[in-house]
Parts: sequence; C-alpha cells; structure tokens
Amino acid sequence: MGRSQETFSKKEKEKKKLKKRQDKEQKKEERLANSSKGKGIDEMLAYVDEEGNITDTPPDPTRKKKEVKQEDIQIGVPKHEDLDPADLLRKGTITFFNTSKGYGFIKDHDSQESIFVHQNGLEDSVKENDKVTFEVEKGQKGLNAVNVKLIK
Repeated sequence: MGRSQETFSKKEKEKKKLKKRQDKEQKKEERLANSSKGKGIDEMLAYVDEEGNITDTPPDPTRKKKEVKQEDIQIGVPKHEDLDPADLLRKGTITFFNTSKGYGFIKDHDSQESIFVHQNGLEDSVKENDKVTFEVEKGQKGLNAVNVKLIK
C-alpha cells in the first residue's frame, strides 16, 4: 500500500482555504442581513421638526402648527434701502501724508482703521494731524478715501 500524497503543509493550505471560504460566506450573509436594500419606505423616511432638525420620528398630528404669513417668507437677499449721504460721510485724522508722492493715510475716528488717501481724492490741501471728513470707496487693494475735506 502506497503512502498518502497529502503532506502536512498541503493539509494546512486546504484548511486555510476552507476557513477563508467560510469567512467570506459569513461576511456575505451579514451584509445581506444589514443591507438597506429591500427595506420598507417607512424605514427610509426622514422628518424635519419645528427647529429644522432631521429626525426619524414622524411629527405629532395633534400638536398645534405655527402659522406663517406668506409676506414674512424671504427668498433671496432683501434689497437695501439707499443710504443717506450724511451716513456715508466719515470723520478722521491724517496720520501720514507724503506731499512729494501724493498719498497718505487717514485714521477713521469710529472704526479706528487706517484708510488710504491719494491726492486725487483731496478737495483741500492737507498735512499730518489735520481733522478731515471723507467718503470711502472700494479700490483695487482695499478702501480708498475720496472727497477729503478739512474740518474748519
């Protein structure tokens, strides 16, 4: 009688293959059991409560609903009213002005920010520490002061 052709390592490899196959089958069964496919529509629904939060419980029909007027609903950005020209006028102090190069900076009294001013935006000639009124417009690199006038 001849010896068996199966060695120890062959037996071990077969055991590993069988174990791997069983693990794969078990994972497949778990995936099928936990799958969301085939569930009823009630299990897939989500609801929004009064505060706008998403929940899985349906709203209570006995609860009194809040009345919302159609006029109160705003879609988009509301239009801003035109600003009064007096509100656009700011006050500040010239902190630096180079007359040879024609530019300087104004420190706004309200916001304490430094605003660039060019000699083209000046109505009167100014020097450092002068109190001025001015308007602000958006420039290429930030805010620019225009219509700069001395406060007398």
